Amino acid sequence: MNDQPPAETQTDIDIAEILRRIPHRYPFLLIDRAEDYRPNESIVGIKCVTVNEPFFAGHFPGNPVMPGVLILEAIAQTGGVLMSKSLDVDTEGKTILFMSLDNCRFRYPVRPGAVLRMIVEVVRHKGNVFKFRGRAMVGDKLAAESEFAAMVVETP
Repeated sequence: MNDQPPAETQTDIDIAEILRRIPHRYPFLLIDRAEDYRPNESIVGIKCVTVNEPFFAGHFPGNPVMPGVLILEAIAQTGGVLMSKSLDVDTEGKTILFMSLDNCRFRYPVRPGAVLRMIVEVVRHKGNVFKFRGRAMVGDKLAAESEFAAMVVETP
């Protein structure tokens, strides 16, 4: 008889695991850690936005704003971590790629000093294809939102 409680799923993901799960690296890695991971359901990615981000030099001098496409990329990378961990993808032979991006909306500017929280939920998935709904929040403000899909492919 086993008196041990069932092992709980790890809900926090540190940078070391993120680096194992997705191929992105500086300056294109846009997720620092993740929390509240629920396999095949949802995850919350965290990006601490600093004034040292390379894109701020040109977007915009004297008025730094994180480009909307990079906010969407941060949401997508968070979805990639969720997929990789849920499917236990071997990143040596596989890559997770965007398939589609729909209903994008930008609502609030992201500036240096912000903590960007990317809330990603699985809408549905079948095999190696996932459809997501993602939101990027700064505090209680909605910065961006989108629906997107991704799939796992063989790395050439």
